[in-house]
Amino acid sequence: MKAAGVVVEYNPFHNGHAFHLARTKEITGADIVIAVMSGQFLQRGEPALVPKWLRAEMALRTGADIVIELPYQFSTQNADTFAFGAVSILNALGCKYLCFGSESGNTDLFNKTLQFLQSNREEFEKSIRDHIAVGISFPAAAASAFKKLKGNKTLLDLSQPNNILGLAYLKAIEKLQSPMLGMTIKRTSAHYHDQQFTAPSVASATSIRKALFSEHGNIEKIKPYVPDATYHLLKEYKNHYRTFHSWENYWPYLKFRLLQLTPEELAEIYEIEEGIENRLLRMALSAPSFQDFMMNLKTKRYTWTRLQRMCVHILTNTKKHEMHARMHTVSYMRLLGMTKRGRKYLNEQKENFSIPLVSKLSSYKKEAINLDLRAARIYAAGAEKEFVQELLNMEFSRLPIYLEEV
Repeated sequence: MKAAGVVVEYNPFHNGHAFHLARTKEITGADIVIAVMSGQFLQRGEPALVPKWLRAEMALRTGADIVIELPYQFSTQNADTFAFGAVSILNALGCKYLCFGSESGNTDLFNKTLQFLQSNREEFEKSIRDHIAVGISFPAAAASAFKKLKGNKTLLDLSQPNNILGLAYLKAIEKLQSPMLGMTIKRTSAHYHDQQFTAPSVASATSIRKALFSEHGNIEKIKPYVPDATYHLLKEYKNHYRTFHSWENYWPYLKFRLLQLTPEELAEIYEIEEGIENRLLRMALSAPSFQDFMMNLKTKRYTWTRLQRMCVHILTNTKKHEMHARMHTVSYMRLLGMTKRGRKYLNEQKENFSIPLVSKLSSYKKEAINLDLRAARIYAAGAEKEFVQELLNMEFSRLPIYLEEV
């Protein structure tokens, strides 16, 4: 069996994601698609709308055959580290292809841009440092440096988030010396950061989440933009747990953490640097909500995403030494779910996997997976009090999802 891989968050799974999975099978000729999916906290430094188990089931019911969790030490990182973790897993699982969505949609342009950057690495990195020195964020500095360096050459637009991620995937494939072939599909209709619905049936996850969290959020509003499985699973979750997860659910815990830490203790948390700990502590004193806290905290040097990632690491008490010890290699692959075809692939190929596949927490050494377990405990605390234990049980007792028929 031939496998193609995708790297996803599915926050939540929508029609654009279904299109991506269908096109992945179509253009690669793969028998199955393996999705490496972020767990309870995401790359933009946010809690997932619903737990990873529901998002995995959405995917399995709408085109994916295997869903593997991307560990916390990779899922809450910058593009290069995020991509390295995900590509390491797909490579270990024997994927022949990695298919990603992008604003460009041109695989040749990705390869051309990567070669250009490799040939001009020193000049590019120096230009980034020069831009950062004047007080702008790393992504803005990198985009400006690249624009200046490429001149009139036809290369990628590296101000676009999915182009940046796509390039990171190709860099990871090369770094790992993987035989996997990177391919891209152009994103359709909705843009990554669109806040409103702009097309009849395709919307960004951002706009879907905004509709769900609006003052009179009505799940019926998102029905045209998501597969039936997503709609029903979201509706069931909201009816039962009475909430979707957002940063506001966790603000009391984050504020409590900030108010009890000294600047020196805060400086030990991953991604806290350059004295930002003093600003974090100062802004936490008066902010009544997470949104107010972030609005007051934001500066030109730090992107909203970077600040949110800092907040996730503060919330989960993730220290620099913990991340540095775990972010350079993938030591396990946690199976979240599979279809009948997916199980057949795993049974046929498992002897060839170069990284252990974990289906039961009790069968794996907990120190290696500790960051994921800690993140799961914190995530559960964002539910209403009477459901916290239920979500904890979901994390620690649940076996991988298995769908006999889809």
